[in-house]
Amino acid sequence: MGLTPAAWTSTRNSIQKLLSAHEPSLRDDKQLRAKAFIKQSVAVMHLPADIGDYTDFYSSKDHATNVGIMFRGKDNALMPNWVHLPVGYHGRASSVVVSGTAIRRPCGQTRPDETQPPVFGPSKLMDIELEAAFFTGAGNELGSAIPIGKAHEHIFGMVLMNDWSARDIQKWEYVPLGPFLGKSFGTSISPWVVTMDALRPFRIPGPVQDPTPLPYLRHDDPFSFDIRLEVAIKAAESSDASTVCKSNFKLVTACDVYVNVCFTCSTCTGQ
Repeated sequence: MGLTPAAWTSTRNSIQKLLSAHEPSLRDDKQLRAKAFIKQSVAVMHLPADIGDYTDFYSSKDHATNVGIMFRGKDNALMPNWVHLPVGYHGRASSVVVSGTAIRRPCGQTRPDETQPPVFGPSKLMDIELEAAFFTGAGNELGSAIPIGKAHEHIFGMVLMNDWSARDIQKWEYVPLGPFLGKSFGTSISPWVVTMDALRPFRIPGPVQDPTPLPYLRHDDPFSFDIRLEVAIKAAESSDASTVCKSNFKLVTACDVYVNVCFTCSTCTGQ
């Protein structure tokens, strides 16, 4: 992951060749297969990388508007800077966990009654966020910029993410410095990274940005992806899961990119 795009592609091609039905190296070597493969039933999945940093971008207009309505009301939902720059904040890398890890409901200050002082206790407004995150590989020197046209050379691949949120804690604490304890108690990601080479066939132009971004944020590459996303929730006492959200990654406005850093492209909620 910390190498170059050429190394990523070469490694992927080599693995695909070894797993091909037409390649005898593994196919015809029983002892080598026994060493190379582990039964899925006994495999333990881990984080795909040691995550050194984690940044969350607010890149879905619908999500930014919905949360703004929740916290500030309909008339002041979308902040004026959102349409001009990539809005993001640093998350807590140490609480990013592999999907399936138990998440403890956080305690914190909330103010359910705005006429009364805040109270302390467990969150009563736990929320999920369907997100797509990406890992960067080769970095840049401190103080040097990565041109937007070169950003793709630093993106290794993508994972699904659930950025757990305690909305009542978040609402009380986020002014003026942004999310803190309401967002840092747990972030789940899938153990599998889908490389950008694998996603290339699904690449499409991104949403039209209005107003036009400043020159340093403009690029002509079709660098969004047609990825259908869905969330289903299964209650402990239920035998069936209920679908609560359907969306598509193509609704997300392109993020600006800054070894092993995880970025998230915001909650992928549509209209």
